Amino acid sequence: MRRCLIFAFFTLSTAAFAAPPENIEPLIINGCGIWPHTRCPGADLRHANLAGKNLAGADFTGAKMARVDLRGANLAGAIFDRADLTAARLNKASGPTATFRQARLVGADLEFARLFRADFSGADLTAANLEAAKLNFAWFAGARLSNANLQEAKFVTVNLQDANLEGAYRRYTIFPDAFFEGCTGCPTEDWQ
Repeated sequence: MRRCLIFAFFTLSTAAFAAPPENIEPLIINGCGIWPHTRCPGADLRHANLAGKNLAGADFTGAKMARVDLRGANLAGAIFDRADLTAARLNKASGPTATFRQARLVGADLEFARLFRADFSGADLTAANLEAAKLNFAWFAGARLSNANLQEAKFVTVNLQDANLEGAYRRYTIFPDAFFEGCTGCPTEDWQ
């Protein structure tokens, strides 16, 4: 009996470490390979499910990504400049040094996203949800965050020069060492 149990345990445990099947096809959507450092400028990825994918260093410049699902994705160093990410889901995405310059993120959900040193210069984040997002050292120069949900977001050492935060919900939001010159709707110096 004991030998049978040991054999069964050994068989089950080695099956868990078996090599993956060799016929796994890489994910390609509309000609765009979904893997790290891919080059897909202008790609049409609307409504694509990219949740949990590793897209580190990928180039999606000018891509059509409305309603794309990027929840929990690795976006480290990825480029989304001038991309349309309207109503995109980026909950819990990790995107240190990612760039979203002049991107359209209207109604996008970035709740709990980690976007350290990300660049949102000139981006439109109207009505976006950035609740509890960590945005340390991020760049929002000229960005539009009007009517956005910024509750509990951490804007530590962030550049908000010429940004627009009119109507943004800022309950428990912090802005230590942030730069506000020319910012509309930003907290006043005495608020900090």
